[in-house]
Amino acid sequence: MKKLLGITLGILTAIGGFVDIGDLVTNALVGARFGMHLAWVVLVGVLGICLYAEMCGRIVAMSGRPVFDLIRERLGPRTGLLTLVASFLVTLLTLIAEIGGVALAFALASGVSYLLWMPLAAFAVWLVIWRVKFSRLEQVFGLLGLLLVVFAVALFKLGPDWGQLLQQATRPHPIGHENWATYAYYGIALFGAAMTPYEVFFFSSGGVEEKWTRRDLTTSRANVFIGFPLGGLLSLAIMGCAAVLFLPAGIQVGTLGQVTLPVAVALGKLGLAIVLIGVFAATFGAALETALSCGYTIAQYRGWQWGKLVRPKEASRFHVVMIVCLLLAVLTLLTGVDPVKVTEYSVVFAAMALPLTYLPILIVANDPDYVGREINGPVRNALGLVYLALLIIASAAAIPLMIVTKAGQ
Repeated sequence: MKKLLGITLGILTAIGGFVDIGDLVTNALVGARFGMHLAWVVLVGVLGICLYAEMCGRIVAMSGRPVFDLIRERLGPRTGLLTLVASFLVTLLTLIAEIGGVALAFALASGVSYLLWMPLAAFAVWLVIWRVKFSRLEQVFGLLGLLLVVFAVALFKLGPDWGQLLQQATRPHPIGHENWATYAYYGIALFGAAMTPYEVFFFSSGGVEEKWTRRDLTTSRANVFIGFPLGGLLSLAIMGCAAVLFLPAGIQVGTLGQVTLPVAVALGKLGLAIVLIGVFAATFGAALETALSCGYTIAQYRGWQWGKLVRPKEASRFHVVMIVCLLLAVLTLLTGVDPVKVTEYSVVFAAMALPLTYLPILIVANDPDYVGREINGPVRNALGLVYLALLIIASAAAIPLMIVTKAGQ
């Protein structure tokens, strides 16, 4: 049972990484506009995040240190600072969206404007980080996020033409009036969302919080190869629901309420209640991840005390960073900016930062001073280089495609 509960770190990371507020809307939007013709991107993203997260888990288990700490030591302060700035800004942008996502989930359930819920959402995130143990945090929100499996149930209940969905998934091309530029833009957005930088930093720091050693390599890999594919399957279920309900009617998706509509249509009020709890757990879990990741990255780069295993007064700067980031998130959202749009932009900007995040991980995973005999083999390195090339292409194409397509319009 202890080992089974240990897998919840991967579940929390995967739910927060694949099914946060931006991914909920983006996957539904893509399903409504392209059907399942972009499903292959989710699969490519799952394989990529599994590849690099396994490296991170192995590095932590063998060295007992988080990846970002080793990046600064191995590559020097300048390269570490470049990685820090890129990943931190993307993570902060994602945190802003996740706080908005939690507020939107409360607004859907209560009918009260999400603007009124945002300060409470940020306060709740801080309170959980301050008072709840890390193991309890990952167990509760990781497992509650599994309620989003209701999207898969709803997909079956909607009675789709499975042959048609499979045909769409195996034919990667735009449909109808959509063009290749828009298709590529959303492909990069989905890819960036699957491999968002904060996922690997949160996962590796969580391994340190859990005190992983070489004996925990199996637990680490179970986290990766169960948690992340599960998040990918939930993403495909959301995309499939939108493809079945919205695509034939020519309806585009742009709000969280529309995302949950297929579940309500298929399963009624009970399904709607379940999906709202799942959406809350997923967005709240992502808010916890991103807030912690903001603190982790800066504290590890600066060499400060950090983590939930350390008393707050002994890691005061770590907690101050998170409080400042949460305040910035609330102040930004109170301007009236759309949190869904913030996340859609954040996943595209995340694509730009991906090479700076994953190249150092690949280098450290090949250094015997840190991982001993558990360095990457030729297959891992070959796949790592293939994905690094994809990351560079996605990074270079992200902004031009955003400009050409007017952010996918």
